[in-house]
Amino acid sequence: MDLSIVISLFNEEESLPELVEWIDRALAPHHYDYEIIMVDDGSRDRSWEVVTELAEKYPQIRAIGFRRNYGKSAALYCGFEAARGDIVVTMDADLQDSPEEIPEMMRMIREEGYDLVSGWKKKRYDNVATKNLPSKLYNATARRVTGIKLHDMNCGLKAYRNEVVKNIEVYGEMHRFIPYLAKNAGFDKIGEKVVHHQARKYGKSKFGLDRFIHGFLDLLSIWFLQKFGKKPMHLFGAIGTLTFLVGAVLAIWLIVAKLVAQSHGAPFRPVADQPLFFLALVAVILGAQLFLTGFLGEMIARNANERNKYNIRRTIR
Repeated sequence: MDLSIVISLFNEEESLPELVEWIDRALAPHHYDYEIIMVDDGSRDRSWEVVTELAEKYPQIRAIGFRRNYGKSAALYCGFEAARGDIVVTMDADLQDSPEEIPEMMRMIREEGYDLVSGWKKKRYDNVATKNLPSKLYNATARRVTGIKLHDMNCGLKAYRNEVVKNIEVYGEMHRFIPYLAKNAGFDKIGEKVVHHQARKYGKSKFGLDRFIHGFLDLLSIWFLQKFGKKPMHLFGAIGTLTFLVGAVLAIWLIVAKLVAQSHGAPFRPVADQPLFFLALVAVILGAQLFLTGFLGEMIARNANERNKYNIRRTIR
């Protein structure tokens, strides 16, 4: 099979018939062998009934329906598991992503050797204050942290080699960082294509400003897990040891200074009367706790089921 199109949807009953017709019209001239995997993320409207009706008309449609709303990451995870096409494309169900971009994205993967091609909505039709400006700030931060030079990391329209989606785990709200997940799984040939963005035709956006706060926190989480997930002692142990040594040196210096002054008959201030001594004690205690945190984290990591899970590219037998 050439292509799998994974569509996550939530309360999109009005846009679905138009979307499927648009996909069919855009791909018909290319004669692809393709499937459409629609994942209903616990919609409360008639979305599932509409999907059922469309599946009777379009045999290439497969569908998964959640009992409740789990989020976009869960929907993509299930869609990726079910995908059979050599190339997997994700797109949103709100008609803001154009299916006419799919053939060129497929060409970039097949002919130019990309593992992943991400869309870039260079010209957006969203509210400037609530979406455009926060999105630019968020993407600038993501580029700095991940090292991936994408203008729009969270664009819903993306194309992947099948092996990419089979070797990454999308969970929580990590759908925003799929390119980073792919990079850390060894798929580092990541490209970008300017895509046409359309104004929302039906309903309203399911995401608010809080997604940028959550997105930033998730970005820090995934960066930490990828960098120190299997070696937590390298972070906590190093910081803990340094903090402990600084505190210990300060405490010893204060005690020695007091003893020297006392031995020479010079006036001195009791060690326990000096705020710096208590700061030194706090540093010693905090350093010890950080070191123990790293030690416990190391024990957990060494007993994790995936401690020796690696993505193998090729073998010779």
